[in-house]
Amino acid sequence: MSELVPGGNLPLPGGALILRVPGPFDVSALVTDDSGTVRGDGDFVFYNQPAAPGARLSGETLTVDPTALRAGASRVTVVVSPAEPGTPLGRLPAPTLLVTGPGGRVLARFTPSRPQRETVLLLAEIYRRGTTWKLRALGQGYADGLAGIARDFGVEVSEDAGAGTGAGAGAAARGPVVPGSGSAGSGSAGLTTARGAARAALGRLRDAGRAPGRGSGTAAASGTRGTPAGSGRVGSGLAAPAGPAGPVADGFLGLVNSARAAVGVPPVALDARLTAAARAHAAGMAARGRLGSEGADGLSVHQRVTAGGYAYLTIGEHLVSGPLDPAGFVEYCLSGEQSRRTVQDPAFTEAGVACVPDSRTGTLYWTALWARPLTSDGLARTTAEVVALTNAERAAAGLPPLTEDPLLIRAAQAHSADMVARAFYSHTSPDGSEPWHRAAAAGSTRRTTGENIACGQRSPAEVVRGWMDSPGHRANILKPAFTHIGVGFAGGGSAGTYWTQLFGA
Repeated sequence: MSELVPGGNLPLPGGALILRVPGPFDVSALVTDDSGTVRGDGDFVFYNQPAAPGARLSGETLTVDPTALRAGASRVTVVVSPAEPGTPLGRLPAPTLLVTGPGGRVLARFTPSRPQRETVLLLAEIYRRGTTWKLRALGQGYADGLAGIARDFGVEVSEDAGAGTGAGAGAAARGPVVPGSGSAGSGSAGLTTARGAARAALGRLRDAGRAPGRGSGTAAASGTRGTPAGSGRVGSGLAAPAGPAGPVADGFLGLVNSARAAVGVPPVALDARLTAAARAHAAGMAARGRLGSEGADGLSVHQRVTAGGYAYLTIGEHLVSGPLDPAGFVEYCLSGEQSRRTVQDPAFTEAGVACVPDSRTGTLYWTALWARPLTSDGLARTTAEVVALTNAERAAAGLPPLTEDPLLIRAAQAHSADMVARAFYSHTSPDGSEPWHRAAAAGSTRRTTGENIACGQRSPAEVVRGWMDSPGHRANILKPAFTHIGVGFAGGGSAGTYWTQLFGA
């Protein structure tokens, strides 16, 4: 069974899948095609409309057979909301998704960070990539309920629809999940495909923050792998305040730096490469008519930025649709706790921003990128902090500190860079080399070698904490026989950050 973190994915076997979310929650699903929007009422599966081709809802259980979905369907998004409508999810236990495959084998489990005032959560999605179906963990929250999600997926809520009467109306006594969706007799959702102003009027925020983390550790002596350690967050969606009409201005930087100055944080400067990457992604979202952290080519923000020639130590992203000018956009980004932390994060020193209109609706799609560029001094400080934190853990266990070894540093840095360049995450390189091979290739003659790797963690403190929470990584850090260490770091790839600790004795 795979323990997923936000953004994590895994390939799925053939056959029907059973997805369960135990607890005081309602489960619903949206069936979409490559455009990210529903085709009609029948693509919204929820309490009052529990079935669609290839998807059936029964209580807390959703059964999905990807091969039986309607023609053109390429994605099923799983949504959870409180069983008592309007209750903030922060008052309930964090929802846990359990995914079971054919034969009753549990394939995956995902528990997102506990939401706060959000009332609905995009929990996960089943999607097609080429000929393979995959599961991706999401964890994106909305503060305005299923009505907000429905509109984002191309569904318009009829606010003035009356409650059903006559035969069958009793089936809706619990109340339809989406406001105003009452139906007489048929039990249908009472929804229509959105057009024009309904989508243009709605602003949505997705704060990608920085990448979720996961790790893997191994010791050369035994060849055993440590338990993966994961941490990470994705942001929440909030309803956008209406911004004043007007053209896009150059006020973004001044507004952002005023917000940073208010909390004593140094200003950021605009970078042309970040701006170009932001513009390309905003244009892609506008062309598709929906927000998305991945481009149409499947590339992540980290891959887009590095492809544009920008090497970074850390990076963040805001994706928003709706605001009409920089003032509305920045106000929107400051309106949520997590998105505000990104704007005011002292780790970021440069930024890029762009907005592009959807030619069909006029909705503006915004992308803001935040980063700290990679420099030799910055890399040295980052890896030195990892060493210091590692030695603090050894000191707490009564062990002597590790000494940095230039040859182990060279091998560790090369492995982190190689994982980004060749798009893999493993102790074994695509050419078959193992940690001890890489240490020897760098010139090391140490007889015992061990390695920890991790990806997605946002800081030295986070990566060391993740390693210490995992038995395999912890054993390497606290192994009495190890005397030397080298640390590597590289930004890029699908996970965003790749860390390597190489130990020697």
